[in-house]
Amino acid sequence: MPYLAPAHPEIQRPVSTSLIVLSVLFALFLNGLPWEGVWLMLRPDFVAVVMLYWCTHKPLRVGIGLSWAVGILADVADASLFGQHALAYTLLAFGGVMLHHRLKMFDLRQQTTQVFVILALTYAVYVLVHWQVNGYVVWPYFLGCLTSTLLWAPLSIMFQAARRMRVDRDH
Repeated sequence: MPYLAPAHPEIQRPVSTSLIVLSVLFALFLNGLPWEGVWLMLRPDFVAVVMLYWCTHKPLRVGIGLSWAVGILADVADASLFGQHALAYTLLAFGGVMLHHRLKMFDLRQQTTQVFVILALTYAVYVLVHWQVNGYVVWPYFLGCLTSTLLWAPLSIMFQAARRMRVDRDH
């Protein structure tokens, strides 16, 4: 599909470090909420979506090292196998950094399909680790990949709106 460039490109503010840190901390908080039953399987990985957004939009500021550190924090907060989230977020960041030009080239709908593949690989890491530790695979866990992908569009719109500059129309 041909890429349709916006008629009026938007001017965006530079991203402050505090916005990145607060968004990651808030995502860690959302991941830590107590989910039960079927909602636990449908729970999106908020940290993965936020880290992927920042890795694709600011790859020089948010990259593989920060994703690894956030993954270690997520492992501690989730009381899961140490290094599970760190490995998954590192691979996610690698995909986001390597494909950041490609993802920004597409519109939001096309980005979502690309993001689904990256998130599916991230969830595959979770499933493989679970399989190695427990000896069986929980296939409904991939439902969280779908809800995380559905979260990409609203999150992108929200972060872009926060970065949008107000242009004085008189000048």
